[in-house]
Amino acid sequence: MSSAASHPILDIAQVSKTFVGASGSTLALQATDLQVAENDFITILGPSGCGKSTLLRMVAGLDAPTSGSIALDGKPVSGPGADRGMVFQSYTLFPWLTVLQNVCFGLNEKGLPLADQHEIARGFLAKVGLQDFANHFPKQLSGGMQQRTALARSLANNPRMLLMDEPFGALDHQTRELMQELLQGIWEAERKTVLFVTHDIDEAIFMGTRVVVMSARPGRIKCDLPVPIAHPRHYSVKTTLTFMGLKAQLTEEIRIEVQKASGLMV
Repeated sequence: MSSAASHPILDIAQVSKTFVGASGSTLALQATDLQVAENDFITILGPSGCGKSTLLRMVAGLDAPTSGSIALDGKPVSGPGADRGMVFQSYTLFPWLTVLQNVCFGLNEKGLPLADQHEIARGFLAKVGLQDFANHFPKQLSGGMQQRTALARSLANNPRMLLMDEPFGALDHQTRELMQELLQGIWEAERKTVLFVTHDIDEAIFMGTRVVVMSARPGRIKCDLPVPIAHPRHYSVKTTLTFMGLKAQLTEEIRIEVQKASGLMV
């Protein structure tokens, strides 16, 4: 797998974000640098309100940085684009479209012939185990199935990067673990590059090639740790000494930042 030492496809340089409202301005993210290489799977951890999702939204082009620059393949990010696929925590499917139509949505926007749309969409529905639910509507699906549909929709557009904002946060524990394994397998097969925001330390280690820890607000990158566990990964790696050692280190890093955020730091 790639590392940050390789030529980065995503270059975040001195990016900061200040929100301005009626009550004044709030610095949400300090000047931040992050380089992401081809096929990296970067998981981002940090306390609530530290700027994790803000950083992801700026990479997606949904928010603009106050200062600094973001470049994908050397081209400035100035707004949303098909080269970045976004999967949110909330279920974002179009309720009036079937599963197949939801997955075809971006392909239709590109003007692909309907037969090609269906071929691509059905291929990705098969990858996420939903080939038998193509004609169902979102309200007929469980939360995990809706997120699998959202993942298939993003992948069908063949994005350069996947941006995932706590996509499994609303799922029950068993479904969440199954989704983690599913995404790992798809990532290994599709060779995508992923930025993945999570609050879950076990998830961050299991999914990531690197774990980036952010400080309490105003956020900054506190540490960037490689995960020295080979792929493909089986859920049993969570019981290994390497996994447990990294979990202990990250737990302490996050605990310090949560204490700062809550004002309980001694």
